[in-house]
Amino acid sequence: MLSFAISSKEIKDDIFIPKYYDTELKRDLAAFNQGRRVFVLGDLIDSGIVEVKTGDEIGKMAYGTGDIPFVRTSDISNWEIKAIPKQGVSYEIYKQYAQKQDVRPGDILMVKDGSYLIGVTCLVQEMDLPILYQSHILKFRVIDDSLISSEELFLSLNSPIVQRQIRSFQFTADIIDTIGNRYREIVISLPDEKTSQGICEKLRIQQSTRVTNRMLIKQFPKLIEDSLAAESALPFHEFTSLSFEEAKRLLVADTSALEFGNASTYVMSSSNVVDNIYIPKYYDPSITSDLKRLSSTCDLFSVSDLISKRILELSTGDEIGKMAYDTGDIPFIRTTDFSNWELKHNVKQCVSQEIYDEYKDGEDVMSGDILLVRDGSYLIGSTCLLTDKDTRILFCGGLIKIRCLDREYLNENLLMALLNSYIVKRQIRAKQFTRDIIDTLGNRFPEVILPVPRKKSVRDQIANTVREIMSARVSARETIRSLAESF
Repeated sequence: MLSFAISSKEIKDDIFIPKYYDTELKRDLAAFNQGRRVFVLGDLIDSGIVEVKTGDEIGKMAYGTGDIPFVRTSDISNWEIKAIPKQGVSYEIYKQYAQKQDVRPGDILMVKDGSYLIGVTCLVQEMDLPILYQSHILKFRVIDDSLISSEELFLSLNSPIVQRQIRSFQFTADIIDTIGNRYREIVISLPDEKTSQGICEKLRIQQSTRVTNRMLIKQFPKLIEDSLAAESALPFHEFTSLSFEEAKRLLVADTSALEFGNASTYVMSSSNVVDNIYIPKYYDPSITSDLKRLSSTCDLFSVSDLISKRILELSTGDEIGKMAYDTGDIPFIRTTDFSNWELKHNVKQCVSQEIYDEYKDGEDVMSGDILLVRDGSYLIGSTCLLTDKDTRILFCGGLIKIRCLDREYLNENLLMALLNSYIVKRQIRAKQFTRDIIDTLGNRFPEVILPVPRKKSVRDQIANTVREIMSARVSARETIRSLAESF
């Protein structure tokens, strides 16, 4: 929509933002709603059918005080909460807010403040609890499902027609974008009850698949560590054989802040200082001792060794410039555009075919490539495994692309497993440093040592576990996307 005219009488609440009155959207919404069950979200709230609350700002001093997740806007992706969210709080702080926030399975969290994340939602699952959530997030709960169910509300909020409404409501308040209270104006449109019930049942099946495998991802650092030490994939088999409740009780309560480890003291000789690096964590002796322990069951190779042996290949992306953003529909992957091992279904920036053609041969993205975050802070070391659905992309210079050249010895699924082990994550954090205003790995990633299981049977079993997780989750992700689009 380039231009349109409206009467001054149509101006509402002194709002003079053209996109708020998008005539194309109004026309499409009117046509779309023909023969459907239509509600205004504010009416559902006022009538007590839907309840809405906002979270709290607990203050940065509370960050890192414990392992109960404090869910922030960046912790919601692909309709779920990250398996390893950024910040955690203590049980004492949790108790201060738990009763007020009262988060339950089936609640819907939606980002209301930010920029590109506004309108991103997730359905809270049993495995996510306990959590707290910040004030930039709305929590919706269906109190009376006689008119609308939680799944119907979730699918509606993720439908293209509602997402367009949310973008039209968005405005800048001080230094942050928000939808304020305009979420109340969202028009919810449902198909007939029989069609809706069928779609919601499909959603529940796909959500269950993603939850089951997200539990594995959350537990994965411990399971892979146990498997490497035991020279057996038995820890994975034991965990997957548990009931949901048993598995939930065993889930590790990690946040990415805890990857930095605890402060400790040690003494080392000045002769062991490398390249004038005087960062104590770089020489963490516990990492050395843990690698030595794993050497009884694993071959220890640095990434640099594997590159020289032509087992791995590394490359980085390109900075295409902000003028290229929003010029087309081809995803430009940045450090914030993946979570839980996969790309977001709604990446932040996209580029034109012309820009893609300019860079695609140099970046040479293939199925099976792994992207690893090199620059950032808490995101450094995060990884995603690209599938055949993810190859028409460009990626930024803050990411490292890793390709397995000798898949017989080290394929992408096994490599993904090793990169998500505690011992590798700890090495990455130890090598992280601040350059100017951003944290980075710089050129230190090749120094990271990978513990590769000596037994081929163990390598294959671990790789198969990752392959099954990715296959199930990506398939379910694509199905959920199509369900929301069709709803």
